[in-house]
Amino acid sequence: MDLIDLIEEKRFIGQEFLAWLWFKSEERGGSIELPGRGDIQVAFEKHMLLEYGEGPESEKLICRGLQTELREARAGLALGKKPEQARIKIGSDDYEFSITLTAATMEFRSVRLPKTAGTEDGDGDDAESFEGQALERISLFEDGIELVNELFRLFINIRTSGDWSDELVRLRSWVHTSADQLAL
Repeated sequence: MDLIDLIEEKRFIGQEFLAWLWFKSEERGGSIELPGRGDIQVAFEKHMLLEYGEGPESEKLICRGLQTELREARAGLALGKKPEQARIKIGSDDYEFSITLTAATMEFRSVRLPKTAGTEDGDGDDAESFEGQALERISLFEDGIELVNELFRLFINIRTSGDWSDELVRLRSWVHTSADQLAL
């Protein structure tokens, strides 16, 4: 089996992760408790790509807008569409990251790092300041990636445990409740 076949075979894990993450973020009003770290803030932003079907016959639906609350995406989940890409805002401690995550490859796109004092005050004309800012940005990037990795680790631990069937029932209930609220 080559790498492309392996990615195609396992892409459902990333799609399940995005659906679960959206569910978990709304289950507790936007926060998810990470073991050893505490609560972090997770919010799905105004952009989501859903996919239905496989291969060349697959359909894709892009949902975006400023005040959409992802209504089309919620309806799409209820119709069996799967999240393929989502823009997610993650807040931890004093930092807030904005990341677009692609499900099939778990690829990070369009990562926005938190603003820091060094990036806002414009100081950085000399080489030493520039180097400090670059190192700070690299460190923040690693922190953002680690948060997503910890969320994924939490998902995989639940997904591979005996608790998954109960979690799946709650997730499906959330999907259908969200879709029913749209119909009202």
